[in-house]
Amino acid sequence: MLRIKPISISLSPNVEADDKRLAFKLLFNISKWKRGNATEKLENEFKKYFGVNHAFAFNSGRSSLMAICHSLKGLPAGRQGDILLQSFTCNATINPIRWSGFKPVFIDADQSNYNIKIENIEKKITKETVGLMIQHTFGIPAEMDKIIDISKKHNLVLIEDCAHSLGAEYNGKKTGTFGDVSFFSFSRDKIISSVYGGMVITNNDKLARVIKEYRDRLEYPSYFWIKQQLIHPLILSLILPIYGLGGKYILRILQIMGILSKAVHKQEKIGEKPSYFPKRMPNALAVLALNQFRKLEKFNKHRENITKIYIDNLTGYEFPKILSNSKPVFLRLPIKHKDAHKIIKKLWKENILIGDWYTSPIAPSDTKVKNLGYSGNYPEAEELAKTTLNLPTHINISEKDAREIISKL
Repeated sequence: MLRIKPISISLSPNVEADDKRLAFKLLFNISKWKRGNATEKLENEFKKYFGVNHAFAFNSGRSSLMAICHSLKGLPAGRQGDILLQSFTCNATINPIRWSGFKPVFIDADQSNYNIKIENIEKKITKETVGLMIQHTFGIPAEMDKIIDISKKHNLVLIEDCAHSLGAEYNGKKTGTFGDVSFFSFSRDKIISSVYGGMVITNNDKLARVIKEYRDRLEYPSYFWIKQQLIHPLILSLILPIYGLGGKYILRILQIMGILSKAVHKQEKIGEKPSYFPKRMPNALAVLALNQFRKLEKFNKHRENITKIYIDNLTGYEFPKILSNSKPVFLRLPIKHKDAHKIIKKLWKENILIGDWYTSPIAPSDTKVKNLGYSGNYPEAEELAKTTLNLPTHINISEKDAREIISKL
């Protein structure tokens, strides 16, 4: 039986009634859209939560990474070329490196845990390598002890990509506190969401000074762009109940018309930079992010409970290997099956929108990867792209939904 309201993994999944009320209230208070005290409050909450000295909010994870890359430009000459990162990622991690004048150098992924293949890192380090970026994929912490040793040995700046892992832990410490500098995303399908948004944290005073100077020179996004984000949770709440009755077509039309924003702009798919990166974090989106951040523990406890239901009841699929000294948050629960793509397509036809991260080593699948410097030859990432599907764990997935997904799988 076709569902009218979908089980969704990425259509503003974190939005609750209080978030919609906030967005609606802000929509009619234009004076609070750009400037206000919410951004500083959000930064202070992050500093307190992570126990760090510096936090800087931006309008996206992309802008956050661009700020980090800018801070590396003051490093010694001859070491301003390459930043290492894993394949099996998305164009949003690659493009900001390129836009900032650095070269992304890819390393294969580890099939067992979806993170960087640690034993391959040193093979790619040259005299041009300045940074090593570690992605905690799907909220699964990478093995940071070994990674820290490598970065120190070769005097690399260690960047943590925590877009998937807000609240995850390794050795009792939160991801984001191991690197020289770290960044987070508050995109519509992340651990917390303000539709767009991002944060940089660091204890490195030198990097922090340059990042702050960079942030302070940026402009705010346009009023039109802010409005796009504020109406997103409101319109999605109207579309989702009729998704199977034509709502999905309404969504596409609204995106084509520019009334709603897309998660990934078409320019990014060919390696070009949209005009709204980099920008400061506008006050209105900081209000939404702050409200979500204060629900973080509830969100992640729910993710833990839903993940347990999947793991305890699902057979015939391969689960990721989790280090015994780590605590993942599972933004989504990735599983592997030889017929992953067929399964995804079949369930999508029933409006059970399980995740297709990543059906190509660089997502989205229609990204022109050669434009981004990706040439292939990363066999484990390629294999993961063929066999991976992922399951929703967000706050609006009930136990009943999880069991329905299990029965379909």
